Amino acid sequence: MIDDIKKDVSDRMSKSVEALKTELSKVRTGRAHPSLLDHLTVSYYGVETPLSQVASVNVEDARTLLIQPWEQAMVKAVEKAIMESDLGLNPNTAGTVIRVPMPALTEQRRKDLIKVVRHEAEQARVAVRNIRRDGNTDLKGLVKEKLISEDDERRGQEIIQKLTDQHIKEVDEALTKKEDDLMTV
Repeated sequence: MIDDIKKDVSDRMSKSVEALKTELSKVRTGRAHPSLLDHLTVSYYGVETPLSQVASVNVEDARTLLIQPWEQAMVKAVEKAIMESDLGLNPNTAGTVIRVPMPALTEQRRKDLIKVVRHEAEQARVAVRNIRRDGNTDLKGLVKEKLISEDDERRGQEIIQKLTDQHIKEVDEALTKKEDDLMTV
């Protein structure tokens, strides 16, 4: 029973860390990176389809993304999706390829993005702590039902605390990496 709770808590905490990493990958740094456009969807014959399923996204140079739609007809739809996104990018179409130059970030914009990144990391920490609380509540419920002893509950809480510490450390590492990435010019 304690193992089931431990596995559930561990899985949920790992998902929270992965969700944070996904959110952080969406935050734009000064460098071009294909994952920047992962969350964009394009109208593909009336169906909203992820950009990665209608085009290839590659890095042309440090500040330019190169997008090649699989079909000629999709060039306009892909260009429109990029323009309407909240990324503030201006794509340039040249026949069948779309080039997306990354504008350089100002110092103020970098600081604003760091605030956003820190807020995302704090939300991930809160999520991990809430999962810890849920796990500890489940353990208390097992003690009330006399399914485990109080010693087993304490051991279970220690295991959950170690998992919490480990996942919060992963959150902090992801935050530090993203902050360093944002501050490199």
